[in-house]
Amino acid sequence: MQARFASALGRASLGLALLAPSLALAPRALAATWEIDPAHSSVQFSVRHMTISNVQGEFGKVTGSAEADEQDLTRSKVEATIDVSTINTRQPKRDDHLKSADFLDVEKYPTITFRSTRVEPAGAGKWKLHGDLTLHGVTRQVVLDVDGPTPEMKDPSGRVRAGAHATATINRKDFGILWDKKLDGGGLLVGDEIAVTIDVEAIKRLSVAATTTTGDQR
Repeated sequence: MQARFASALGRASLGLALLAPSLALAPRALAATWEIDPAHSSVQFSVRHMTISNVQGEFGKVTGSAEADEQDLTRSKVEATIDVSTINTRQPKRDDHLKSADFLDVEKYPTITFRSTRVEPAGAGKWKLHGDLTLHGVTRQVVLDVDGPTPEMKDPSGRVRAGAHATATINRKDFGILWDKKLDGGGLLVGDEIAVTIDVEAIKRLSVAATTTTGDQR
């Protein structure tokens, strides 16, 4: 009797052992990987000049990706990289100054990066995207106010695209960008707060989400 029970238990254990890898590889859900299209995406900014007007500019190249959980967008992740050398304020001398060690120090810090840490809903079609922004060698937590994503559309080549719009305000001095000049009449030449506007168009690539396995599932 004990021999038959031990034999049955052994066969059951073997069956579970063979089944475990299949369970580990079974897809939890379809996820979507979205690649940012640099040709149709932009990062713009605005900063106060002499307390009387706003100077606007943009970075001409942003790349990155998003892993979107289509069943629960709060589980999605976003990463983006900005090429700092592509800054453009329509004034070459000013752009050169912004690239210098007085401001962005492009030679030492050639990129600005963003990596999301949390997504939370903020109304219909609106989200709060929390993440780590690394600028000028300093990493700070920022929150992007996001509208989107837009409905998916196919381009003439059959690729699926969607877009999103995001805004944020950061303080440049929080990132160690301290250069400034006092004006004779009071005030400063360059404002501290920078308003950021991001428009992203991305191309969809289907992938299979990771399955539930033992251990840390973050």
